[in-house]
Amino acid sequence: MTRSIDYGTLMHRAMRGLIHDVLKGVERNGLPGDHHFFVTFDTRHPEASLADWLRDRYPDEMTVVIQHWYENLAVDAQGFAITLNFGDQPEPLYIPFDAIRTFVDPSVEFGLRFETSDEDEEEDDEVDEDDEAPRTEAEVVSLDKWRK
Repeated sequence: MTRSIDYGTLMHRAMRGLIHDVLKGVERNGLPGDHHFFVTFDTRHPEASLADWLRDRYPDEMTVVIQHWYENLAVDAQGFAITLNFGDQPEPLYIPFDAIRTFVDPSVEFGLRFETSDEDEEEDDEVDEDDEAPRTEAEVVSLDKWRK
C-alpha cells in the first residue's frame, strides 16, 4: 500500500490549534476591539455538553455568538466551556474542538470551515485498517453570509 501525507488531517489539527490559541487569549484578556466569534458546532458530538432544551431545539448543529455577554470561558486541550445568554437565561456549554464546523470572526473577515464528506468516509473503509480517523477537507470560508 502506498502511504501519503494526510494534509487534510494535518490542516484540521493546525486550524483547531489556532482556535485553541485564540480562545485561550480571550480567556486571559477578554475580547479585544470589535472581535467576536460565530461558532457552529455539531450538537450530536458525544463530548458536547448543552442543556436538553437546546439539544432538542438544535438536534444537529448550533451556532453560538461570543461577543457582548459571556462568562466562565475556560479553554482546555480538547475544547472550551462557556456560559452564554439565551433569552435572558444563562446556559453553560462545553464545545469540543472536534465538534466545531465553522469558526468565524466577522470583524476581520476571518473564517474556518471543517468538512467531512461521505465520499471520503467510503474511501476510508477501503484503506488500511490502522487509519480509523475520517478524512476531512479544510478550507477558508467566504464571510459574505455574515455581512450586514
